[in-house]
Amino acid sequence: MAQSDPLILAIDNGTQSVRALLFDSCGHLVGKGKQEIEPYFSEQPGWAEQHPEYFWEQLGKACQRLWSSTDIRPDQVAGITVTTQRGTVINLDSDGKPLRPAIIWLDQRHARVDGPLKGPWGWLFKTLRLEETIERFREKTQANWIAQNQPDIWANTAHYLLLSGYLNYRLTGEFRDSTGSQVGYLPFDYKNQRWASPRDFKWQAMPVTRDMLPDLVQPGETIGHLHAEAASHLGVPQGLPVIAAASDKACEILGSGGLTPDVGCMSYGTTATINTTSRRYVEPTRFMPPYPSALPGHYSTEVMIYRGFWMVSWFKQQFGLREQKLAEARGIEPEALFDELVDSVPAGSMGLMLQPYWSPGVRNPGPEAKGSIIGFGDVHTRAHLYRAILEGLAYALREGKERIEKRSGQKIRRLRVAGGGSQSNAAMQLTADIFGLPAERPHTYETSGLGAAIDAAVGLKLHPDFATAVAKMTRVGDTFYPNPETSALYNRLYREVYLDMYPRLQPLYHKIRNITGYPK
Repeated sequence: MAQSDPLILAIDNGTQSVRALLFDSCGHLVGKGKQEIEPYFSEQPGWAEQHPEYFWEQLGKACQRLWSSTDIRPDQVAGITVTTQRGTVINLDSDGKPLRPAIIWLDQRHARVDGPLKGPWGWLFKTLRLEETIERFREKTQANWIAQNQPDIWANTAHYLLLSGYLNYRLTGEFRDSTGSQVGYLPFDYKNQRWASPRDFKWQAMPVTRDMLPDLVQPGETIGHLHAEAASHLGVPQGLPVIAAASDKACEILGSGGLTPDVGCMSYGTTATINTTSRRYVEPTRFMPPYPSALPGHYSTEVMIYRGFWMVSWFKQQFGLREQKLAEARGIEPEALFDELVDSVPAGSMGLMLQPYWSPGVRNPGPEAKGSIIGFGDVHTRAHLYRAILEGLAYALREGKERIEKRSGQKIRRLRVAGGGSQSNAAMQLTADIFGLPAERPHTYETSGLGAAIDAAVGLKLHPDFATAVAKMTRVGDTFYPNPETSALYNRLYREVYLDMYPRLQPLYHKIRNITGYPK
């Protein structure tokens, strides 16, 4: 890299950390500053909140770490771009000041629902048997909870933004955001990738008004320019263009090289997902929209396992103290020892099968869903449980793959696997075996930041189009090939056991919900 080469500063504000990443036009990560963050605080059971100003402060610290760790000059930066966690909402007053803590996407509170929607929409949803789905939507809409429980705050809300919109505002002073970042309980038209039309039911289902929402631009377009205070905070020159990117999952897909519907992009993150990129509007689950892609005018046909690799963190906290202490004593990463734990157990975990619905869904699985583990015997140890968690997540995502294929009519022929869990060779091999497909790991761990940098590279004219940018900036690192014998074993367990688990257990989940009131 020449000292005159233009660089892109990508800000990636995830759930566990904020990262300031420098990429060149070939997709090389040439500088990194990582600031661990407290994901949320909880004043009541099930609440997850964080102060908006906290995110801004941690972004500044990540940039300080970046510049203190590299000889690269800040004046080489040609533009800034932002990608963030999805579904985190922020209320600002007319002066742009936060009115309350942000409600984080992990928050579990529910708004009150007083009867069905009135008029034609109510009749339509009843006819389509979607009443429970719409009720769930209204319960989970954060704006409804705030308006009901904090009416003074709602009355003073002039701007209602996602975290991406808030950070873009802090950078530019403009209330503008990317269409690619609009994932959440908002009045957004996913099919046309714009705010919903005045007649859309979402305006009736929540108290949000159009004037509270930011103006939208497509990924790759300019949101605004860095003002003096923000430039000082980031340690870069004033006036740099801030280019629209997309949500972290959407950017992860683009950074993995997923441009076409035959490439299944999997994210082994806090939330586990499988996605394809398509020009067509395809609902992977009926009446559940595909999300906006980081590729303008395209859709991400996503199936999501809400608690995903959070389950791995849960296991490590509850059962992995030995490995963590041993790793500390040896001066190695605990993940290496957890891989040893997986490899010590045969494929199929000696009959232990796990359904990874540690959090309920909306339609598939439904709001009654719970996690389950079957097949326990005296041969099983925590190592079997750990492997069963990884296998259960892969089974669930394979089911998602088949759902996407059925709905789209397009076979998925390759897998790209990103996210923290992709750094485990054991998880990668297990994925290849369960899917019966090669599992490819991108050349960089920072795929979300790279996807945002690709958006910026096109917006800054460093590449003429997205096809060129993806070809130049992404590539495969490691490939894991399925073992035929292991794949055959997994295929039988998946077809003959896993696919039957939810339908057979669903009536019991309904009874648990009716008796205990959980999940709500």
